Amino acid sequence: MSVTLTITKQKVATLTIERSEVHNAFDAHTIAQLIQQIEYANTLDIRALVLKGEGKHFSAGADLNWMKSMVSNTFEDNVADSMELARLMQVLFETKVPTLCLVQGVAFGGALGLIACCDIAVSDEKAKFCLSEVKLGLIPAVISPYVINAIGERQARRYFQTAEVFFADKALALGLVHEVSDSPEDTLDTLLHAILQNGPEATKQAKQLICDVANKPIDDDLRQLTAERIAQIRVSDEGQEGLQAFFDKRKPSWQ
Repeated sequence: MSVTLTITKQKVATLTIERSEVHNAFDAHTIAQLIQQIEYANTLDIRALVLKGEGKHFSAGADLNWMKSMVSNTFEDNVADSMELARLMQVLFETKVPTLCLVQGVAFGGALGLIACCDIAVSDEKAKFCLSEVKLGLIPAVISPYVINAIGERQARRYFQTAEVFFADKALALGLVHEVSDSPEDTLDTLLHAILQNGPEATKQAKQLICDVANKPIDDDLRQLTAERIAQIRVSDEGQEGLQAFFDKRKPSWQ
């Protein structure tokens, strides 16, 4: 197994890429395992999903031996391989619970897609990032929707074309990561603690709300949608419990 899944008593699932001998670069097998484990985690009663890489590095992107094996593949074979990577990005991006990413060492190429697909990313101060595809005469095609969503079109115009290596402070400024820390594990734990204080269903609904509202025109349809969403959760069991706990000055049942 090149990917492991562990779950704590607090219902936090952690996916770890365990290919440190190749800097956690991913190949077809690793992609398939990540998809399988994320889809499995999504069937469980979990509160959050953490993605990390074993050892010194988060991920060097695509495995060079895997890439070498695709050189003689047909166009159709290449499309099929790429669609599996696209599926990985999709299942990670669409995971209903909060997703968090812990970045250390290098994060190159497709690894930036994994980071961008997560809701929250925490980086080590010394981490290095690169959209390196054009150096190989390639493009960051499959990850592009997610990376552009994270850093914006203007910044993508630079980094997609220059393949510059940039550091954690720049990743923070670009919006690729949310926190840069000299103790990233502790920072991650702090964020997880904050998430676990909140209503489980409300947290999922808040995430879905972003997907449904972002970049939409603020019109009557959107106003109706948002009014219905708050009404639905107010009358839900969790909403009723949260409000009653607040008025009673006690902790809600999920804490």
